[in-house]
This record gives sequence, C-alpha cells and structure tokens, in this order.
Amino acid sequence: MAIDKKTDRVRINQMIRVPLVRLIGADAEQVGIVPIDQALRLAAEAGLDLVEVAPNGEPPVCRIMDYGKFKFQQAKKAQEAKKKQTQTQVKEVKLRPKIEAHDLSVKMRNVVRFLEERNRVKVTVQFRGREIAYSEAGRKLLERVTAEVSELAVVEGTPKMEGRFLSMILAPK
Repeated sequence: MAIDKKTDRVRINQMIRVPLVRLIGADAEQVGIVPIDQALRLAAEAGLDLVEVAPNGEPPVCRIMDYGKFKFQQAKKAQEAKKKQTQTQVKEVKLRPKIEAHDLSVKMRNVVRFLEERNRVKVTVQFRGREIAYSEAGRKLLERVTAEVSELAVVEGTPKMEGRFLSMILAPK
C-alpha cells in the first residue's frame, strides 16, 4: 500500500495526485493505464474507493475496492497474527546444594511443567556462607537436573558461577 509520509495513511481517491494510473478493477482484473479522473469516475460508479496499491510503479498502480472493508480485514489479520504469536518466558527455579530428595522432586515437577509450557527455565543453585567452598556439589546437582529432563530440554549453556549463584538455562526441545 502507498503510505503518505505526512499523514502515515494510504492514499485514496482525491489524495492520489498523478496524471495516469495503472488500474485494477473491483473484481481484480486489469483495466489498463487510464487517466486519474477516469479511474475516479469508475470507482464512484462502482460505489467504491480508488486506493493506491503500488506508488513506486510507472505509472502507480491503483485498485478499486472498499477501503473501509480493506482496513477492517487488515486489522483482523494483524489481530490473528498476534494471537498465534507465542511469548516465551524465562522461569527460574532456585535450589540449594544440600536440598533433600523430596524437595528436589517438587522443584523438578515445576521444571518439567515450565518446559511443557514451552518456557525456558533458569535453574540456579544458591550458596550461603561456607557452602561456596563446595561448589562441586552444586555442579553435580545441576548435572542431575539435566539428566532428569534430558528428553524434554536442552542445556543452552554450561553452568556458570555468578557470585554466590551457579546457574544454567534449559530450553524446551
């Protein structure tokens, strides 16, 4: 569609300011190259609008159509495209290096649920106090998590130490 730079709108009817246009009729057939006044008259006889479709053509291409209906259909298409779009979020699950088996199984259920919802999951092991000296326990814990969800997810990066946190990101397959 031809967009008028000043108003950010498609040029229709009297806004089209060229002497000749390549005209496409209301039923999508080529009419040919006609003067603008004849194109406007044909559009008025059909009770429709003359819409500039391709302003860069030589001469510009115009089509006879119902502009209001066209705008409505474009808005509907944009709305449908937005509806089908999926937003992926990064969910976070925090663990401790001395986590008990049952607590870990609860956290793992959450990780699996997040992955099934097509979200990325950041698994973080938090170290407190002197636990930081045993960061290898945190790495083993993350390896265990990776092994349990290997059929659902892939690891996006190897576990990284960031201060007192050891974290990795899991992405759904």
